[in-house]
Amino acid sequence: MASSSSQAVTTVSLKKYDVFISFRGDDTRSGFTSHLHAALKRSYVETYIDYRIEKGNQVWTELEKAIKDSTLFLVVFSENYASSTWCLNELVEIMECHKNGQVVVPVFYQIDPSHVRKQTGSYGIALAKHEKQGTALMTR
Repeated sequence: MASSSSQAVTTVSLKKYDVFISFRGDDTRSGFTSHLHAALKRSYVETYIDYRIEKGNQVWTELEKAIKDSTLFLVVFSENYASSTWCLNELVEIMECHKNGQVVVPVFYQIDPSHVRKQTGSYGIALAKHEKQGTALMTR
């Protein structure tokens, strides 16, 4: 007796990087972020961090590609993260990926999370400065 069974075909989108770390280099590169990156590497987690960018490449194009090719994002919010248009543009792109189901994990490094959430303190100051200067963030 022949039985009929249906198999569900599942497609899994394999990404090049397990984790993309977004951070303000001046605040955390030589301390917290470098230790975080090293710990992830020791655990065999394929991690993208901006010093993988080769000089001469189009920086934003490479960052955008790495973001889209990552499964999870660690966003290290630090005192001066919001003062960087690069960081904010990364965050915009990361949040677009989040809409597609990719996971975003905020990490608050020596900053009160309410300053980020309510855009007060250094975040309020930085965002007001961007607005006053007409700094263009890449938005979709």
